[in-house]
Amino acid sequence: MALSKEDRRLRIRRRIRKTITGNGTIPRLSVFRSNKDIYVQLIDDEQGKTLLSGSSLKLDAKGKTKVEISFEVGKSIAVKAKEAGIEQIVFDRGGYLYHGRIKSLADGARDGGLKF
Repeated sequence: MALSKEDRRLRIRRRIRKTITGNGTIPRLSVFRSNKDIYVQLIDDEQGKTLLSGSSLKLDAKGKTKVEISFEVGKSIAVKAKEAGIEQIVFDRGGYLYHGRIKSLADGARDGGLKF
């Protein structure tokens, strides 16, 4: 029996989360991608708290593609992280393939100054 797309993604997500954890100094950048928008959080897994968050809902997206918007979200979370004193993160792609909007978000975060 073949897995649905959602089941496949959740299986990959569980496998990734076994090895990737964030802490207060090096938080985990978690990504959620919906059909319309993209959401990111910087998470301290030791305390179970979200340190920062960002999404494409807060950006002006007129005339931009989803990939361009994802790049902007990555840059904005990097700016917020720099203000909070966070230089390095671990990237949790959430079971999504590393291309398209996920890759663009990661490139935007790197462009904004985050190291991972």
